[in-house]
Amino acid sequence: MFIQTEATPNPATLKFLPGKVVLQEGTADFRSADEAAASPLASRLFGIPGVTGVFFGYDFVTVTKEDQEWAHLKPAILGSIMEHFMSGAPVMGGASTAEATDPSGEFYNEGDEIIVKTIKELLETRVRPAVAQDGGDITFRGFRDGKVFLNMKGSCAGCPSSTATLKHGVQNLLRHFIPEVQEVEAV
Repeated sequence: MFIQTEATPNPATLKFLPGKVVLQEGTADFRSADEAAASPLASRLFGIPGVTGVFFGYDFVTVTKEDQEWAHLKPAILGSIMEHFMSGAPVMGGASTAEATDPSGEFYNEGDEIIVKTIKELLETRVRPAVAQDGGDITFRGFRDGKVFLNMKGSCAGCPSSTATLKHGVQNLLRHFIPEVQEVEAV
């Protein structure tokens, strides 16, 4: 098994491509060892000292580290991912992907359904594919008083360039197509 790695815009996060489907549907974001209990693979990765975040996409795993150098962590991470896939164990355990991805609901006013539908469609077709290329994900959380609230996951969470992505990329895109959108904010 050959696992490719790719740098992400976040220097604390590296993207691992095992050449296999990681999650058939959705994404899963783990920010602690306790959250990782829902996934045998995430639990294994959190067992490596210095790992502070694990994110699963369709065909990739992103791992976020503390202050250590990648040269020290990368071999252990590669070994853990390889061992997991070679064992045949499931990526997710008892919790469903939806539970791991979005434990809380969306919020918006009843009269804004059409605007929210358009926001979600633009995110799904234009934003999420680009963000996934960088090892992350961005999901809709809410819309209120002209402000769109988005959840940044994977390599996007805590990325130094995430503010620029939101304000200059996503905000400009949404404002162009939806005049009611005035601002975009991460939650």
